Amino acid sequence: MGSWFAALLWGTVAGSALVVGSGIAWKWRINPKVVSSIMAFGSGVLISALAFELVDEAVQGGGLQPTIGGFLAGAVAYVGANLLLARAGARHRKRSGSRQPSEADQPGSGSALAIGALLDGIPESVVLGLGLVTASAVSPAMLAAVFISNVPEGLSSTAGMKSSGRSAKYVFGVWGGIAAICGIASMVGFLTLQDAPVELIAFITAIAAGAILAMLADTMIPEAFEESHMFTGLIAALGFLAAFSLHELG
Repeated sequence: MGSWFAALLWGTVAGSALVVGSGIAWKWRINPKVVSSIMAFGSGVLISALAFELVDEAVQGGGLQPTIGGFLAGAVAYVGANLLLARAGARHRKRSGSRQPSEADQPGSGSALAIGALLDGIPESVVLGLGLVTASAVSPAMLAAVFISNVPEGLSSTAGMKSSGRSAKYVFGVWGGIAAICGIASMVGFLTLQDAPVELIAFITAIAAGAILAMLADTMIPEAFEESHMFTGLIAALGFLAAFSLHELG
């Protein structure tokens, strides 16, 4: 199997978790507390992955300065894009309740939701392709972290889309398309950075980490605490430990 094809394959596999979560939410009505708990677990998983699989490895590979620069650039770029999408109706794209607007409520919100979901998925996918550049293999811990976190993302967002009256064609078209684009993003990340200097790879890895952390704070964590209960923090901590254990065992 060529490395470019491996990047395409694993990026698509990670993105397909969005479709899995979407299918679950479309077929069954999941208790809001369960949705929030799953999102809390996924948030903990991604926090661990970006700390140990991305930021730490970026510092070790390319140094502190490019890591800091990339991390800030990723966070600023994500927040700026998210602000524009929020004005177009995609602010609550990961909410499972009735916060998402319908197309009748806000024309153009359907496109904004789709673009927002794509914005959330691209940084994670690029990182998978980068793993093949730096280590000649996709990190099992990072792959598992992205897959585990994508299931609740698809689940929560689809519950909100269904509640706002989106059609099955729209919902599964969005998530299926994003899964495919995630694979392509992973492949492009690999192909364009094969011979890049370590400082540039560290910078781009840190961009993804900063974007992921901003995404967590803006979209996933609010949904995790939507149906607040006493175990939300504990569930997030368990997600963190699960991803950290995978990192240590990998």
